[in-house]
Amino acid sequence: MDDLENFRLKVFRTVARELSFRKAAEVLHLSQPAVSQQVRALEEATGARLFDRGTGSGHGTQIALTEAGRVLLGYATRAAKVLAEAEQTLAGLSAGVAGELHIGASTTVAQYVLPHILGAFLRQYPQVRMTMTSGNTEAIAEAAASETVMLGIIEGPAMRRDVAVQRMVRDQMVLVAGMQHPWSARKTGLALKELAEARLLLREQGSGSRRVVERALRGAGVALRTLDVVMELDSTEAIVSGVEAGLGVGFVSRWALRKPLQLGTVKVVRVEGLKIERDFSFVRAAGTELSGAAAAFQRFALAAVAGSP
Repeated sequence: MDDLENFRLKVFRTVARELSFRKAAEVLHLSQPAVSQQVRALEEATGARLFDRGTGSGHGTQIALTEAGRVLLGYATRAAKVLAEAEQTLAGLSAGVAGELHIGASTTVAQYVLPHILGAFLRQYPQVRMTMTSGNTEAIAEAAASETVMLGIIEGPAMRRDVAVQRMVRDQMVLVAGMQHPWSARKTGLALKELAEARLLLREQGSGSRRVVERALRGAGVALRTLDVVMELDSTEAIVSGVEAGLGVGFVSRWALRKPLQLGTVKVVRVEGLKIERDFSFVRAAGTELSGAAAAFQRFALAAVAGSP
């Protein structure tokens, strides 16, 4: 099924998300002039300027939404979600969504994001027989590249050129401490230098979460060798359990914290000058296109997370 969303609005939403014509062009696989042309046409149609463009914005300088742009983005986002749901429902009426579907997911995604999506998908497409493999980001990217899985979902950069990557949803990683840790009572954020005082629990090498945390720390001027990494663990659940047991503090996805925060077993600790964001992304073998159950699942999952932060 072709995308039901108006193409100009899709281009506009992408530019608004990336705040860069160049980056939007890369995401949409269009030329930069083509992206600019679509935005200009939409501005003419609405009679409003949608972006503040600085000098040199055509070469990658960030741009900003105008007030009119912010208003339109709200409506465009809601419209895109409704149309995605329409595509999902219409696809469900097709007898063609059936057969085997083998997906792969990195551990955080498999444990905290996919369970409710998988259940709803299989209720809507009862003719699909699904299997799922989990592993760290490196392993799932390899499985996608070798077509061991039809579609993978990873939680960090793919770090390879033989897979095609598409964003699923944005994620934020935060520092958590157990309720007996002195930092759990902090009313103010930590200074970056205070991280050196902590016993730190990290994911294993090859984990997308590990790479994202290391990259964010480097960007903030903190070298990993200056920190006291007391344990490397192979899952987010293991890090949360270790934090609850008082083994140290750790960086984990907000998706993993609903139950621990409800139970009051951990506390999110703000670190001044450190923001760790990443994408959960679909991956497939480069040069391939999704079809049948795999394409239906990707559409379904995108619609399911459309309202998530």
